[in-house]
Amino acid sequence: MLEKPTLKNLDDHWEREAIVKLAHSALDEQKKTRRWGIFFKLLMFAYLLAILWLYMPKNITGTGAGSSHTALVELSGVIAPNTEASADRVITALRNAFEDEGTKGVILRINSPGGSPVQSGYINDEIKRLRKEYPDKPLYAVITDICASGGYYVAAAADKIYADKASLVGSIGVLMNGFGFVDVMEKLGVERRLITAGEHKGFLDPFTPVNEEEVAHVKSMLGDIHNQFINTVKEGRGDRLKSGNETFSGLIWTGEKSVEMGLVDGLGSSSYVAREIIGEEKIVDFTAREPYFEKLAKRFGASASAQLMQQFTGQTTESSFQLR
Repeated sequence: MLEKPTLKNLDDHWEREAIVKLAHSALDEQKKTRRWGIFFKLLMFAYLLAILWLYMPKNITGTGAGSSHTALVELSGVIAPNTEASADRVITALRNAFEDEGTKGVILRINSPGGSPVQSGYINDEIKRLRKEYPDKPLYAVITDICASGGYYVAAAADKIYADKASLVGSIGVLMNGFGFVDVMEKLGVERRLITAGEHKGFLDPFTPVNEEEVAHVKSMLGDIHNQFINTVKEGRGDRLKSGNETFSGLIWTGEKSVEMGLVDGLGSSSYVAREIIGEEKIVDFTAREPYFEKLAKRFGASASAQLMQQFTGQTTESSFQLR
């Protein structure tokens, strides 16, 4: 016999239905929330990719460049190992530029304050080798903001050098810098304990008094490197160089003044040289660029390392020979 529904049974049935509906509603809401969360995450990811794509260097390599063109190689920043202006990167780009069948001429666009004499020498030597191997493909150095010291060491190997009238050119000299903390240590009552094997192994230590014999030795080395620099410039510029007492003094001049001195052949930009000198207005960039994510990681790592070094030692740079 069927039980007649009572008011209590109806109330229990209604409560169960309400609870089930609430549970389903909550589950549906969670699903919608997850869907929207995934959507916004994907949207943010796409946005970040778009930003990276916009700011990532656009580079056309020599592969498949095809028709006749002017090859461009950038040398930007301090010339040193493991930088964008290192000899490895610049030389690789120059080789690719010269080897490309469509290259009619090469522009080495320089914006550098200088750097390592060794790295600069490597690039200079390779430019001279490539010019001999590809005599029908001229190489022109084009200076933008600055081409000083090691930058000019490289430029001297070019067929001709062009600059803007306001470019800074020169600084044909060598330096080695550092700091001395002897008086500070005496005031603080700190004793330096330096143990070496070799009379001059700790020469130019910033925490010990200057030894004039060691200073004379360093000046002699700097003089040797300076003479190498001077000879390289004279070899590259030849009779065009109107050398005077100040040419190799380490001073810099404007591009306009540099033309008068024979340090620069003329005034003009990369576009001007490609169009008017090489005769091929189309420019293809052969610069060997560092992958964006690798570059970002290096910058973060270098920044963190520099902060730690400064916190624990108070030092931010090391003494080294510089063509500056």
